[in-house]
Amino acid sequence: MKKFLITTAVLTAMAGSASAENIGVSMALFDDNFLTVLRNGMIDQADSMDGVDLQVEDAQNDVAKQLDQINNFIASGVDAIIVNPVDTSATQAMTAAAESAGVPLVYVNRQPINVDTLPDNQAFVASDERESGTLETIQVCDDLKAMGKEEANVYVMMGELSNQAAVQRTKDIHDVIEQGKCSVKLNIIDEQTANWSRDEAQDLMTNWISTGASFDGLISNNDEMAIGAIQAMKSAGIDMKDVVVGGIDATQDALQAMQAGDLDVTVFQNAAGQGAGALDAALKLAKGENVDHKVYVPFELVTPDNIDKYIKKN
Repeated sequence: MKKFLITTAVLTAMAGSASAENIGVSMALFDDNFLTVLRNGMIDQADSMDGVDLQVEDAQNDVAKQLDQINNFIASGVDAIIVNPVDTSATQAMTAAAESAGVPLVYVNRQPINVDTLPDNQAFVASDERESGTLETIQVCDDLKAMGKEEANVYVMMGELSNQAAVQRTKDIHDVIEQGKCSVKLNIIDEQTANWSRDEAQDLMTNWISTGASFDGLISNNDEMAIGAIQAMKSAGIDMKDVVVGGIDATQDALQAMQAGDLDVTVFQNAAGQGAGALDAALKLAKGENVDHKVYVPFELVTPDNIDKYIKKN
């Protein structure tokens, strides 16, 4: 199966040539900072084009509600569907419904369980999660090394366990350790899910701190959880200069936390680029054009040394 990297500039150029169509969009959750940027990227791209009509709906993290939205899109006669899945292990029914109706479907950001067997008129647009946790973990290791550590203890916060990104990002952490890519001896004290949530992460970090275990850092599957953990650490009187905290997404809040000296590492995931890329793929499929099944937008490491570049992107 072919794969290729696609930049925001190329996405814009290609999408500009697409014809007017009606596209149904089902987002897993509106109330999520990263997914809001992704959704707005899609909407902004559509607004820059003549006659492209988006019907964007919130699945509210409900798998059954999302499947109903897909079926309603099909019944209403949309030209293509874009889905940011609630549960990546429950995408087969969506694929089957769209395939049966002959409606093109594009998954965005979250990899469907059936990604390697998608029909010809379906695609997946995202970033390769094998890069995300790897970039994050290697940099956390290097930062710990720079602090003079030869061995370090860290906690790991995972996203929703039903989500492929959370599974892969956590695997990346273990792969870095097991493959000897970490510049220090890294010990994972504990790893638990905080479901991508800032509030849940704050509670989880508070519980970990209450155990009294000594730790040197936190590797989080996303920025929201990293920020929640930082809030708990600061409430407990921990000096953020004494710990290394990593996240993923390079959201505006995360960049502000990095500027404040609280967050050490994040990884830029081009949410707007993914949204624009998903729309471009949907429009091409609606016109009967060929689209590679996997379209990848590269991840980029963000540290205090290059943060200015990413603040401008937000």
